[in-house]
Amino acid sequence: MQGGAVEPGPVGDAALLQVRDLRFAWPGEQGDVLALDGFAIAPGRRLFVHGPSGCGKSTLLGLLAGVLVPRAGEVRLLGQDWARLPAARRDARRADHVGVIFQQFNLLPYLSALDNVLLPCRFSRRRAQRAGAEGDTAGPGAEARRLLQRVALPEALWTRPARLLSVGQQQRVAAARALIGRPELVIADEPTSALDAALRDEFMALLLGQCEASGASLVFVSHDERLAAAFDDRLDLPLANRARAAADTRGAPGETAHRQAAGQGGAMPVDR
Repeated sequence: MQGGAVEPGPVGDAALLQVRDLRFAWPGEQGDVLALDGFAIAPGRRLFVHGPSGCGKSTLLGLLAGVLVPRAGEVRLLGQDWARLPAARRDARRADHVGVIFQQFNLLPYLSALDNVLLPCRFSRRRAQRAGAEGDTAGPGAEARRLLQRVALPEALWTRPARLLSVGQQQRVAAARALIGRPELVIADEPTSALDAALRDEFMALLLGQCEASGASLVFVSHDERLAAAFDDRLDLPLANRARAAADTRGAPGETAHRQAAGQGGAMPVDR
């Protein structure tokens, strides 16, 4: 994969996700923690976002998913600017169109693997309808079982509470949950950080294959640059983020400190 900056991705109707003149600052802080001029992701494309801990990767994912809103600029999903929606409508739109794989997976420990996969269909009628339309048998339950088969979770584990599953098994459930109902965008926040090399490679093949099969775009965050070769495009966030140098100069707290407290530049250097 070649380095260097390239032109931003497609705009208008061709873009699934579009970022323009993005600026974000945490409440009470002086100066931005993210300042990005813009990029876009077309349907079905796979973007690898990398950088060291604390550089703003998870903050960027929060903005792309509409969990956070910028102080300036736009983040548009399917043409809709997240910041123009009230919080309840952002939540509903996210449930309809975005699947998320969290770093710690965030499964409900008391629910079975199968019921965890079905959770998005409880919050989104649209995803429940799309899940029910898959295959020859109707209903989200049939689609959840099909996904668990595809991610190679043994059927004997489908009714087991998530708290009794291994890390690798929980990871497979989290991937199936993100994919059910065919969301247009899948966001993965360092889901391989706790895995050994063999499990990491197995999971990457599984995730990329399932996103391709469903037609979903994928935004994948990791500090492990060895994974980048499997992606269409690559974003070096420290290089792209024009706010980072200013923050380093004034010694402002990084993303890690804010996430612990809250529980949570030029053309965009996206390599193609």
